[in-house]
Amino acid sequence: PPASQNNEQGSTLRDLLTTTAGKLRLGSTDAGIAFAPVYSTGTASGKSGRTMPNILDDIIASVVENKIPPNRAPKINVKSEVKDEPKADRKCIQDDCSKRYSDIQYSWICDKHVLWLRDHKNSNNWKLFKECWKQGRPVLVSGMHKKMNFSLWKADSISLDFGNQQADILNCKDSIISNTNVKEFWDGFEDVSKRQKIKNGETALLKLKDWPSGEDFKAMMPARYEDLLKSLPLPEYCSPEGKLNLASHLPGFFVRPDLGPRLCSAYGVAATKDHDIGTTNLHIEVSDVVNILVYVGIAKGNGVLSKSGVLKKFEEEDLDDLLRKRLKDSSELPGALWHIYAGKDADKIREFLQKIAKEQGLEVLPEHDPIRDQSWYVNKKLRQRLLEEYGVKTCTVIQFLGDAIILPAGALHQV
Repeated sequence: PPASQNNEQGSTLRDLLTTTAGKLRLGSTDAGIAFAPVYSTGTASGKSGRTMPNILDDIIASVVENKIPPNRAPKINVKSEVKDEPKADRKCIQDDCSKRYSDIQYSWICDKHVLWLRDHKNSNNWKLFKECWKQGRPVLVSGMHKKMNFSLWKADSISLDFGNQQADILNCKDSIISNTNVKEFWDGFEDVSKRQKIKNGETALLKLKDWPSGEDFKAMMPARYEDLLKSLPLPEYCSPEGKLNLASHLPGFFVRPDLGPRLCSAYGVAATKDHDIGTTNLHIEVSDVVNILVYVGIAKGNGVLSKSGVLKKFEEEDLDDLLRKRLKDSSELPGALWHIYAGKDADKIREFLQKIAKEQGLEVLPEHDPIRDQSWYVNKKLRQRLLEEYGVKTCTVIQFLGDAIILPAGALHQV
């Protein structure tokens, strides 16, 4: 529409409110209003120093004034009121779910911090997920591999189809990246004798990070792309066309983050001498993420732990009873160990890691951010100190074959 017409209509809520500001009683400080008008402390033109945002505050205050019943005193302890709401929600979810969602197979793990949806086929899963997602909690959905064409995701299948491609491969021990033939990586995926050696003769712990990613994934691996999309958990949220997938419905002028998909493959730590390192260091994703474990390779060769040895390593972790039970189930195949932290603990963790860096004689620059830089894998000893010194508890999750882990943006995690 023409600019003049646009102005008449009021293009924003602020325009709409300010055009009617003169009709409202401004500057009221009666005892009956919930929030007194806010005035600027800086200099401004006019005797009162009032600005347009202040007028909006008056409007809001007047609206609130009219909503408060005359026989009820206004609540002024806003902070405590907001603080108590999540507790009420949490109690509602844990106490009331068995009645409201009796048709859904689910459990709570990690001290009731993570929701585990055990039947990926249930079309009502999204209703319980929605309640949990409102609180920013991680969710685990098991059995996704049962919907997938498993032959597409085997290591030898990917190597056969794409072994001639070049890609950046990260050595997780020394953080050195090299551009090499993808076949080299896949040849050593399940055969330790074919893996690269580093300077001291140790076996390299390699990671093929985000290869392929996004549009490259779709173009290079169309069959796998389609297989993944039809197998996503909670399609209402996770599918690109999901009705509750907000990112997919943003107007075109928004700059979207890289929503993938990405293929991330790594050798197992169990085949190395050093079990205090990870294949993904502690970091934060800028968008919500769903990670599906589509394949677990069983490594063979000298020095590789037996299956019982691998299980023992998992059992040394601070695990939920339900996860320990899954470990004993011969039909389940564990593949990845996750440590997850709530976004609200980010500042404490950042402070803790900077303290540890100083203790170890490392230079801590003002612009250095250990989480953004992904420079730390927090080992068991450090996780214990984090709990004792900062009160930050680690949420430990084992990801089995076919498990989808869904994390809200801002949740810290390492693998």
